[in-house]
Amino acid sequence: MLVYTARRLLAVIPTILGVMFLSFIIIHAVPGNPGQVALGLTAPPKAVRAFDRQLGLDRPLFEQFLIYIKHLATLQFGDSISLQTPVKGAIASHAGETIGLVLYVLVIAVSVAIPMSIYAATHRDGIVDHCVRVLGVLTFAMPAFWLGLLLVLTFALKFRWFPVSGYGQGFEEQVRSLTLPAVTLAIGLAPLYIRTLRSSLISNLDASYIEAARSRGFSERRVLYRHVLRPSLTSLITLVGLTTGLLISSAVIVEVVFALNGLGTILVNGVGARDFPLVQGLVFVIGTAVVLINFLTDLAYAVVDPRVRLRARQ
Repeated sequence: MLVYTARRLLAVIPTILGVMFLSFIIIHAVPGNPGQVALGLTAPPKAVRAFDRQLGLDRPLFEQFLIYIKHLATLQFGDSISLQTPVKGAIASHAGETIGLVLYVLVIAVSVAIPMSIYAATHRDGIVDHCVRVLGVLTFAMPAFWLGLLLVLTFALKFRWFPVSGYGQGFEEQVRSLTLPAVTLAIGLAPLYIRTLRSSLISNLDASYIEAARSRGFSERRVLYRHVLRPSLTSLITLVGLTTGLLISSAVIVEVVFALNGLGTILVNGVGARDFPLVQGLVFVIGTAVVLINFLTDLAYAVVDPRVRLRARQ
């Protein structure tokens, strides 16, 4: 297990360095001058040049990159141009809503996917199995912004069960505020989990070692949950790790629909304002978070499936 963890950890370092490089290059490739955007289109060129000089944007690109690396090494992202606050503080103050939303979505999607996948796999080609697959295709094809607006019209405006927008005070209000956004994303994500886990369960149910387990007199429940579900979960763990990064990007749209002031919202505003320090800091933090989540996903493989640890030792 230690050898496997060390190898995966070594692979994380160059990936994070790649995220740092790409985030710097992409934001500087975006058309528009931060000083011109911040001061207005009618600002005199002298004022714009002074603004760029204050931010160090008049220096060569390679020198700006070295300064950027130095700041990231000390987790000093600079000051946001548009928010007029340190980038580190802005990220910390807005991260709670995005993290809460992503975790809420994963809890809903996984909680729905596991029991439905088990039932569909053990009753394959039945009515429920066909309904699950058809509904999965329909819900996966629904645009998040359209589905979000539909849920707002139904459950917020008509029935008044949930708030229309915003982020409430206190845990209970915050959960209510995140419910509709989380359901919006989970409806599109859960079918993907169900199809993947169902296929893996069916494949393992037909394996020869399952017949051997049954011949030993093990109960069907033990065979299903201990010998079939556990190795099948590796496919679900893989998908959860891969889709977490997609969730963060999807949260940008949903946060705008539900007026959640999370990382996605300030990222969109930062790009519009050509706020280089803010966008670079956000991209680095989000990219590093996705890399670390994939690292934890790899560790989860080894916990769930002993064959992964065996291959690592070999």
